[in-house]
Amino acid sequence: MENPLLLFPQLNISASKDKPYYKVMKSAIKEEPHKASKPGAKQKRNRLSLLLQKPEFHEGDHLGKPGNLTKAASVSPEEAVKWGESFDKLLSEKAGLDAFTKFLKTEFSEENIEFWIACEDYKKSKTSHELLPKAKTIFETFIQKDAPKEVNLDFHTKEVTSQSIGQPLLTTFDAAQNTVYRLMEQDSYPRFLRSDPYLNLVKGRSPSRPTLRRRSRSFTVNDFQGVRPDFTGW
Repeated sequence: MENPLLLFPQLNISASKDKPYYKVMKSAIKEEPHKASKPGAKQKRNRLSLLLQKPEFHEGDHLGKPGNLTKAASVSPEEAVKWGESFDKLLSEKAGLDAFTKFLKTEFSEENIEFWIACEDYKKSKTSHELLPKAKTIFETFIQKDAPKEVNLDFHTKEVTSQSIGQPLLTTFDAAQNTVYRLMEQDSYPRFLRSDPYLNLVKGRSPSRPTLRRRSRSFTVNDFQGVRPDFTGW
């Protein structure tokens, strides 16, 4: 009996692969699973978006592993004690600045220290050409209304700063930086010195995991006029 493929060449499957209809069918088969997977992928993105909105999800971003406020091995008790001498002493040392920054993240107020650091970098600009793009970035990030990391400034300070953005100077952000500095010094710094992670460093212990706390309201300069930090608690 003769081979049926010789009698009916249209049954030759290998040959049919070169025909247009085979290519269409092949692409359709590949597209179907892709289409079916879209709803699942969308649902996963929606679930991820909801998860990112939960405060507890960001806990790891702020704190990392337990006891990660600062590395106890790299900070001696003597060095930690010096941080309590003055706020300026704390910020002048890299380990102290890092520890304080991480502390502010537990209070969801890290925009203050980030603004202060940005201003310090701004004042190190070597040429006038560097000032304008840096000034705009700082203004749009920290000062303008509804900025992503807007810091709390009084109306006068914000107005004076805004007026000089077009032709910025090295001193453009001095008033705003000093305002934020005082707020941190009189509000966050005393709490940092009373915090368990800092006290553990002073005692030479491994820092414990700090408790996340949310600010009940934003503080202004007027809240702290005439107020002095109370260090008796530590």
